[in-house]
Amino acid sequence: MSTPNQLAVFVKPWKSLTLKELGERMQQIGFAWIELPVRPGFACQPETIERDLPEAAKVLGDYGVGILNVTVDLPLTDERLYAACAAAGVNLNRVMFRRGDRNYWEAEDDARHQLDEALPLCERYKVRLGVQNHAGDFVGVNAMTLYHLLEDYDVQYVGAIWDAAHEALEGMEPEPALDIVADMLHIVNLKNGYWRRMSGPEAEVAEWKTYWTSGRQGRANWPRVIAKVKEMGYTGPICLTAEYSDEHSIDRLIAEDLAFAKSLLV
Repeated sequence: MSTPNQLAVFVKPWKSLTLKELGERMQQIGFAWIELPVRPGFACQPETIERDLPEAAKVLGDYGVGILNVTVDLPLTDERLYAACAAAGVNLNRVMFRRGDRNYWEAEDDARHQLDEALPLCERYKVRLGVQNHAGDFVGVNAMTLYHLLEDYDVQYVGAIWDAAHEALEGMEPEPALDIVADMLHIVNLKNGYWRRMSGPEAEVAEWKTYWTSGRQGRANWPRVIAKVKEMGYTGPICLTAEYSDEHSIDRLIAEDLAFAKSLLV
């Protein structure tokens, strides 16, 4: 690969910053692209997305920071989401689907129904939906179930955002996982974590919790992920999601992970 893939960061950890402060912080850390949450309590609010998102693109652009994609807390049938993205020059919204207490197949049918209803808006506004795999209580817990959900959609409008850490937590190796979603891939997410035992050995049933850590330390093998990305010829974006259990060290850890990812892409 002659040039590194476009590197972005999910700015959820910097929720308290204004857009100007966020632009400055991204400049300092070294990111030119971000994934922007449009959620309650963030600088961009769902109910005012048509005003807030274009304004965010303008303010961040003044600091040389572009919005790669958004993740919006609105129903996929809300036209304001697509109109705001089009106005702001953002063409991708990341989504996930929770299973809840439903049978998995019922939850998958519901997820597919939501995607079907959103397709006319995707086509009208030229905005894509990227569905991310997520360990645990989600539809699309790994690459295979994500493929099963998305295989019949036109990747021009609906595709996959593959998360290396969630895949590793669910137990699949990166090479076959990326093989499975290769033709529907919009973004590769890089973060890392491992299952940490919370109970002692005397417990009747062991209790485990995910510990989110730096790129070098978790279950997901970043060098293998990037080697596979290179082998595939994938030239799309890679997003570092900046999720760390040590919340007091986020700026240090994301800077170290950015340097690590860059070193692997050379």
